[in-house]
Amino acid sequence: MTTRLFGSPIKRNEDPRLLTGQALFVDDVELPGLLHVAFLRSPYGHARLGHVDAAAARALPGVIAVYTADDLGEYWQPGPPLVPEPPIPGTVFRRRTQVPLARGKVKHAGEPIAMVIAESRYLAEDALTLINVDYDLLPAVVDIERALDPDAPRIHDDLDSNLAARVQQAKGDYAAAKARADVVIQRRFVYDRGPSAAMENRGVVAQWDARAGKLTVWDTTQAPVVIRNGLAGMLGLSENQVRVIAPFIGGGFGPKIMMFYPEEVLVPWVAMRLNRPVKWIEDRAENFYATTQERGQVHESEMALTRDGKILGVKDSFVVDTGAYNPYGLTIPLNTQCTLLGLYDVPAYQTDFEQVFTNKTIVTPYRGAGRQHGIFVMERLLDLAARELGLDRVEIRRRNLLRPDQFPHNHQIMFQDFAPLVYDNGNYAPMLEQTLEMIGYNRFIREEQPKARAEGRALGIGVVTYVEGTGIGPYEGARVQVQPSGKVTVATGIGTQGQGHYTVFAQIVADQIGADVRDVEVVTGDTDQFYWGAGTFASRGAVVAGNAINEAAKDVRAKILRLASDLLEAAEEDLELRDGQVFVRGVPARGIKLGALAQRANPMRGAVKPGTQPGLEATNYFGPERGATAAGVHAMIVELDRETLEVKILRYVTSHDCGRVINPMVLDGQIHGGVAQGIGNAFYEQLIYDENGVLLNGSFMDFLLPTALDVPNIETHHQETPSPLNPLGVKGAGEAGAIPVGALFAQAVEDALNVPGLEILEIPLSPLRLFELTR
Repeated sequence: MTTRLFGSPIKRNEDPRLLTGQALFVDDVELPGLLHVAFLRSPYGHARLGHVDAAAARALPGVIAVYTADDLGEYWQPGPPLVPEPPIPGTVFRRRTQVPLARGKVKHAGEPIAMVIAESRYLAEDALTLINVDYDLLPAVVDIERALDPDAPRIHDDLDSNLAARVQQAKGDYAAAKARADVVIQRRFVYDRGPSAAMENRGVVAQWDARAGKLTVWDTTQAPVVIRNGLAGMLGLSENQVRVIAPFIGGGFGPKIMMFYPEEVLVPWVAMRLNRPVKWIEDRAENFYATTQERGQVHESEMALTRDGKILGVKDSFVVDTGAYNPYGLTIPLNTQCTLLGLYDVPAYQTDFEQVFTNKTIVTPYRGAGRQHGIFVMERLLDLAARELGLDRVEIRRRNLLRPDQFPHNHQIMFQDFAPLVYDNGNYAPMLEQTLEMIGYNRFIREEQPKARAEGRALGIGVVTYVEGTGIGPYEGARVQVQPSGKVTVATGIGTQGQGHYTVFAQIVADQIGADVRDVEVVTGDTDQFYWGAGTFASRGAVVAGNAINEAAKDVRAKILRLASDLLEAAEEDLELRDGQVFVRGVPARGIKLGALAQRANPMRGAVKPGTQPGLEATNYFGPERGATAAGVHAMIVELDRETLEVKILRYVTSHDCGRVINPMVLDGQIHGGVAQGIGNAFYEQLIYDENGVLLNGSFMDFLLPTALDVPNIETHHQETPSPLNPLGVKGAGEAGAIPVGALFAQAVEDALNVPGLEILEIPLSPLRLFELTR
């Protein structure tokens, strides 16, 4: 294959539709007779539920139905487990999943109690005010470090405590490493929770066609195939009777992979029960309560080192908030345990965590999915160790980086895919040096910072590294078809939420079969177009689906060459695919367009050779042996206002390695978006709960997000270390930008403040929190 498009920064195929308002989002779905849903949600974090009186709401003109838990009959069941218990010896895991509508007790503010179906959303919302609920308030569990106290209120009455899980993992002998260490650094770190705050909130539209026996669901999900399979089982239908469409989605970031939200379960059930189409669109207030969140962890950590800064071992014990339920298992804390090791050679590692139930919104992966926490702990420990040992912060990192000859590197700690974390390859030192050169590290330390401080300005610099496990299985598939019109269709089971799939997948196919990339139509997220798939998560779209598409396109290429060889009476090796046609190399006039060839591949008369298949079409699948490991280094320079303690980012640079780059422009966009979210997590976004589990800042009036004025220009450099684990040599990049920013922000701000003894050991920060820390 002669690469023409792979690696090129071509403009995105999907953008004309998005920019002209022609892209379909879930709320754009309008159907005749459409009904609208609103949910009555608990205003309290923890309470017994008494009588739910919906009589007045049912009597309101325009209200079609009101349902409570008692109205659901056998359909009222706890949600399915999404991720099983990891096969780690000694693991304690107590799963509790949410129910469609609360019965007997509410366990977090925002938990749905009743649903109203009406002719308009306005009527449905009015009807909510007519529903009377008897609440008996209970003490709430909000502080994760107090959740396991003997006298802590129990969230699940059938359990003897709020312990959801306990896991221990280790490699090497940390006690021995600590015993021979010259210095041991011990600290407590806090990383608080926040929401993803996607531009588009969640939504579900369902239509039941009783005559055809077909249920169609439009859903803002990252996993349409899994949703289809689950709904079919819950509703007593065959999978062929359920079509799930995940159209354009305004940001997923992880929470939209959560399955099954109560709304996803209830809206299709109501559509079938009423035999009318039904729509629910989450409003922003609901999003703060009802959509899953992430982050909350507290770590007690220590690092053992030699006097020259070589890491001998790390020990980390932490508690992780799972919210009121834990449907997503232990994905987040397992990621934390693994990612803490970073780019470094750590001979001994002892790690354990306790996952605890609290009276807060459910925790599931959000861009980074636990990796931020591990990177924050490791990078801050290195900063503290460098200060203790009198080393430069960069030099201590340089001395501990894994070398290229140490790959593949088995860290021996179980990853989220339930296999030991093995780094496929990497070349970390050049990335570090490239980043230092881009940011001008030596000049800043020697010249710019001393000059600024002499002028009374507070400038600081930060440099951190990170690793991202990407591209995990189990598999994805794809179908590639050349049509008689000359257009090419690619269908795959994953969904898309803005990652540029319509472009990068088209580039892969266009390179294989010589088509114009603008003639390649990509279809994602429609279970009637492609039957199999796992979903878009864990930075796996390009790695897993991309390689499946590549394999299917190679099969189509082989068919093209075989048929063209017969028609053009030339050997296959003498044929060339380019510009939408196949021709004899060196004789462009002796060729045939792909569309015409597709027609010849589907004859309406005559005989075909035994063993041949009609059409220029192929379906193939790809499942990786294990995940590919991306990595990078970020650096930034900040300036603090000494009076207001507002932080301004003056420069931000990254050097990133995600294997072979399909489209550098799209990749830059992924990195930039991740950094923007990372900045928000680091300095702006924090959810504040009162002692009763009630969210106090659940609106954009009170909850801060970074704006375009707060996100700097981001300079990127891409190093390519092709992964040996897939034919394309690619690694994932969807979460990379967000992962190291908290640690980077803390280091740079601490450097700018230059306050003796000040250590920033928590995220998120804010001007107010910096004021408290510095005073």
